[in-house]
Amino acid sequence: IDVFLARSLLEKLYLFQYPIRPASMTYDDVTHLSAKIKPKQQKVELEMAIDTLNPNYCRSKGEQIALNVDGTCTDETSTYSSKLMDKQTFCSSQAASNVSRYAAAVYKKGELHLTPLHGILQLRPSFTYLDKADAKHREREAANEGGDSSQDEAEDDVKQITVRFSRPETEQARQRRVQSYEFLQKRQAEEHWVHLHYYGLKDSRSEHERQYLFSQGHGLAENTELIKSPSEYLMMLMPPSIEEENDKPMAPSNVLSMAQLKTLPLADQIKILMKNVKVMPFANLMSLLGSGTDSTAVLRCIQQVAMLVQGNWVVKSDVLYPKDTSSPHSGVPAEVLCRGRDFVMWKFTQDRWVVRKEVAAVTKLCPEDVKDFLEHMSVARINKGWEFMLPYDEDFVKKHPDIVQRQHMLWMGIQAKLEKVYNLLKEHLTPKKQEAQSAHPLLVSGEQRVSMAKAKVKQNYGQLEKEFQKQKAEMKSNDTSAKMDVSNIRIKEEPVSDEEPMDTSMYEGMNNGIVNGLHVEEDSTDLNGHLPGGCIDRVAQELKAFVSSTFKKQFVLTLSELKRLFNLHLASLPPGHTLFSGISDKMLQDMVLDTGCKQILVPFPPQTAASPDELKVYALWEAGDTYDQHRQVLLEIFSKNYRVRRNVIQNQLSQECGEDLNKQEVDRVLK
Repeated sequence: IDVFLARSLLEKLYLFQYPIRPASMTYDDVTHLSAKIKPKQQKVELEMAIDTLNPNYCRSKGEQIALNVDGTCTDETSTYSSKLMDKQTFCSSQAASNVSRYAAAVYKKGELHLTPLHGILQLRPSFTYLDKADAKHREREAANEGGDSSQDEAEDDVKQITVRFSRPETEQARQRRVQSYEFLQKRQAEEHWVHLHYYGLKDSRSEHERQYLFSQGHGLAENTELIKSPSEYLMMLMPPSIEEENDKPMAPSNVLSMAQLKTLPLADQIKILMKNVKVMPFANLMSLLGSGTDSTAVLRCIQQVAMLVQGNWVVKSDVLYPKDTSSPHSGVPAEVLCRGRDFVMWKFTQDRWVVRKEVAAVTKLCPEDVKDFLEHMSVARINKGWEFMLPYDEDFVKKHPDIVQRQHMLWMGIQAKLEKVYNLLKEHLTPKKQEAQSAHPLLVSGEQRVSMAKAKVKQNYGQLEKEFQKQKAEMKSNDTSAKMDVSNIRIKEEPVSDEEPMDTSMYEGMNNGIVNGLHVEEDSTDLNGHLPGGCIDRVAQELKAFVSSTFKKQFVLTLSELKRLFNLHLASLPPGHTLFSGISDKMLQDMVLDTGCKQILVPFPPQTAASPDELKVYALWEAGDTYDQHRQVLLEIFSKNYRVRRNVIQNQLSQECGEDLNKQEVDRVLK
């Protein structure tokens, strides 16, 4: 059932709840004699007629009530001019203080139209006529007792009175008076009644107003409130009660409830977890957040509150030491503490071991602060120093080379700042290389590294020569039409286009044996740095396979989204894969056009805030299914306007394709 939101009667529609009516009263058109309202208080009074000719009506009782209220005389001020209780007044009260979750619904021709209610009023009988009867009774008693002598009246005239002057009202007394029941009743009584005209159910004006219960525009643009996910829509219909939230017991500040944690936004969850744990592998973080959490969103959030150290995430210093705070040990401001802790984190990016005395000598902080820094991320070993508490996470480094490269650049910037602040010597800056699996530091000199590299090259030379010859043979046997002219590709060179190449390589220091993103054992380059011919073909084939499979799944992509998916694809590949040779934006766009896709020149508005890559739209022109023609018509429509109504699309598809498409088929093409 399609649901529409009607706005015409917004803030004007009230629901009246009448009491169970007696047999002598019917709520029809003729019974409503008058109506009036106080808009600010949402208070309504209705005067309704009683059927005095109904056999259930007690005539003697009605005459008695009229006599008690009006007496024997009949004038304009009389409540019951017919000397019978022939009408009754109903006064309203608010049934609910918050009516935002209630709406009036009208169902018509398979459509449900909702109009939000502005108020729900319960009508109850008003017995003010009894007060009037009591007033009449007191007047008659006063008249009967009015036989006093004139002497008594004279004595009353000279009666002594006492005059008192009121004190100046204090602010507290004024607030108590304003909040008192008598004052509120007086304020409510001061609001004037607004008289209303009642239109019957079958009146033409009522029928006209009733049409406003239907939504005037059926387009999605007019009903943006209904374009929500199921969970968001459910929260709008049934928001959590404020009273229930206030009743929840507060947990101690040092206790972290996972149930309460999962109610927070993803960024806050990650920040709280990292602030409590300090150091965590990415796999452990994903397991704490739950199975349905998007890893891409987690990677985006984790980089805001943590830094990558040896493949593990360590909480940032400014998260632990916010601005305007100080050390509990020495009173040092947070800015100095953050610099000292950043130095310790940076040292662990260079080596698995850190000496406490060295840190204290460089940072000039007290031993207690330095010990806190080290305990956050390392474990003390007797006669050895402090070792980083978690092993090197090689799996994360292989899967996310782009994140590793970005974090490496951040650490380079932090290192430059630390050099200026602490005047670091060369011995502090020189990293101590060691194997990831080794528990003890391994010192290797520069000459030893060169000799080891030469020996490795000689050892693999024969194998590389065989692979090169094999690749040459494969290049000759391949079909020349399937080749891609990428002979000018050079590793670590700028691309032909003006656009920057996508960052697909990981920095060298995190994984030994990788040269420019390629494993020496698996791939080879000639002495001039060019890729072999067979490798060029493999790059083109791999890139073409990725582009084809991606567009068969999604049909339409912007260049920005395609680059994001390509980076995710690279992260899933093993190190040394041919696609790590460096793919520029131009190569990616050319391959998209070669696989049967077309660029759709969508006329986006000039004031859009989208990036240039988000404005480049590519679409699969022929997918080989029954909807190729419909899809092409739809793409032509969007090449003329970036925003089109649904009925225009359906009419255009019917004209171009020569057949009437039903709603389900149009939905499938649009999706």
